[in-house]
Amino acid sequence: MTNSSEVIRHADGRVELRDYASIESSRLYSEDLAPVPVAKRNWSTYNYAALWISMAHCIPTYMLSSGLIAAGMNWWQALITILLGNTIVLVPILLNSHPGTKYGIPFPVFARASYGTVGSNLPAIMRALVACGWFGIQAWIGGQALHTFLHSILPSWPTLLGGPIGGHTPTEWLSFLVFWGMNIFIIYRGMDLLRMVENWAAPFVLVMTALLLAWALNRAGGLGHLVAHPGKLNSWAAFKPVFIPSLTAMIGFWATLSLNMPDFTRFGRSQREQALGQSVALPTTMTIFAAMGVMITSAAMIIYPGEDINKLWDPVQLVGHFTHAWIVAISMFTVVVATLSVNIAANVVSPANDFANAFPKHISFRTGGLITGIVGILMMPWRLLADPSGYIFAWLLGYSGGLGSIAGVLIADYWLVRDKELRLADLYRENGAYTYEGGWNWRAVVATLAGCFFAWIGLAVPALKPLYDYAWFVGFGVAFAVHYLLMKVSKPKIVPAAEVA
Repeated sequence: MTNSSEVIRHADGRVELRDYASIESSRLYSEDLAPVPVAKRNWSTYNYAALWISMAHCIPTYMLSSGLIAAGMNWWQALITILLGNTIVLVPILLNSHPGTKYGIPFPVFARASYGTVGSNLPAIMRALVACGWFGIQAWIGGQALHTFLHSILPSWPTLLGGPIGGHTPTEWLSFLVFWGMNIFIIYRGMDLLRMVENWAAPFVLVMTALLLAWALNRAGGLGHLVAHPGKLNSWAAFKPVFIPSLTAMIGFWATLSLNMPDFTRFGRSQREQALGQSVALPTTMTIFAAMGVMITSAAMIIYPGEDINKLWDPVQLVGHFTHAWIVAISMFTVVVATLSVNIAANVVSPANDFANAFPKHISFRTGGLITGIVGILMMPWRLLADPSGYIFAWLLGYSGGLGSIAGVLIADYWLVRDKELRLADLYRENGAYTYEGGWNWRAVVATLAGCFFAWIGLAVPALKPLYDYAWFVGFGVAFAVHYLLMKVSKPKIVPAAEVA
């Protein structure tokens, strides 16, 4: 390893601070946001694989695939769309994972290099608000599963506290709040408990979903209907208008994690382990679990002929058709475990860090998690999940353009402008290499706004609707090019430093 006045460079490329004395008094520093010492970076290949397996084995993944069936695709069209989308999004995920493992820093601190020490709050809060929406969606799904689970044990549960309020019974609202509280509890216990939950939830959920699939295929008489079902999109002219926005939505599904993977890879033992674990687990698990969703939904259409597709694409609604209480109980317990594991990892860790980044001395990781939970409720997730078209084409497609713009800036800045070299200590200094103009790098802001403009302009100008269908690609490409050009044409003032880390 190589030592300097500020940093230690290890032979494997990882960098850590020698001490924190020079930055601990900075308003940009907190223990939650500090670089993880190399000795404490203990996540292995299995930990990252288990993380993605447990995150992919969630009800929104299931609903994603079955939602494509509801939109008119046949089974292989839906699976190809999902596989292609997840293979594409794996690229920015791995590119943004690198600085986390190299420097031990979380996403909002990494963003300070490109956006500035104050400007990093722009991408952090944009990312956090999307996560809050996702947190609410997952918490509502988990609450519904818990409600169904309690109903299977106590038949009078749905009406125990009276009639509907706001379209849902008091016990539904109570189940939602109880599940919400379970998420907050685990966050308050810290990342080690999260890692343990992810490790055992991953195989458990896969096995239980496989059992549900076996039941569905047995009741439906095999895969005959699934294979024979032609779908409604039998020509490219009919398929394209659904495929393009669906592919963008698939990328949008994990566009959030493509930004904040440093929140997890900062604990990685090596670049190879984190990259291998993610590459093996993400595309394969998403496709396999989505295939299960497609097959179960197709089988359910035979088992329950004439039933509204909107009641069959949601596994919580589907399991509600079962007559055996113990089957419902086990199934809903599985949904609770699956939803809990993905919700905390994908939708609480990042916004907790993002909110903490805004006021490091006043908002801790735990407080940030609580803020996430509260905002998630205020976003009324029960409305986002009202129907599959709204879930895929409004929610996922809409925000993908904004997050793609941020990804374009981060990747262009780290890989091309800086060639993977950051001044680690300066990321926490109020006056350093990343102060720019008043803490803002206007170049990154302009690039992000340009990406968002072109990604979303199709909403207002019908003739430009194709740009919106490709929202993530458009946002990423425009922001990437604009940021790179501005950083070359109008270079920021270089702050002298005794050591570049």
